[in-house]
Amino acid sequence: MNFTLPTLPYKYDALEPDFDKETLEIHYTKHHQTYINNANYALEDLPEFAQMSVNELIKKLDYLPVDKKTVLRNNAGGHANHILFWKGLKKGTTLQGKFKSALERDFGSIDAFKDTFEKVALTCFGSGWAWLVKKDDKLAVVSTANQDNPLMGEVISGTSGYPILGLDIWEHAYYLKYKNRRLDYIKSFWNVVNWDEASTRFIYA
Repeated sequence: MNFTLPTLPYKYDALEPDFDKETLEIHYTKHHQTYINNANYALEDLPEFAQMSVNELIKKLDYLPVDKKTVLRNNAGGHANHILFWKGLKKGTTLQGKFKSALERDFGSIDAFKDTFEKVALTCFGSGWAWLVKKDDKLAVVSTANQDNPLMGEVISGTSGYPILGLDIWEHAYYLKYKNRRLDYIKSFWNVVNWDEASTRFIYA
């Protein structure tokens, strides 16, 4: 089973002006596709792992041959992260219901949650991701380096959990529009979060 680029559920300009068309198209067709290509190549002589879904694979990094662990951590991780990222973007959805109540319970308020998320995303050094995760029935905000994913568990101790929301904070995700203004990019995320998708992930986590 080869990994393939998932169908983008909207047009490249659907998230304008917050996420610009040019960046989104390059990000999707070039960066995400490269992670897929590299992961598929690394899996060519690992048939027992090639049959797994990408989420199953990144949970089993410690079982991989030593010479394949890093390349698949980076590239299968990048594939998994971007699948969630694209699904998590949409204009016009509303935060409500049990998911909203859980955020208020665990952070004190929605504004406090957003403030926490923004600080974690802003202070992640270099390239990485900011995540809202569910762990032990509680919600928390964490960051991971490079293309690590909270599903990797003990491989990235302290940041494990089930990812509900993920924001790509590699420069390729925002530099064409926002240049070095990472905080402006992070704040724009609230205008394009697919709260319906996040709520579904929260409920079924």
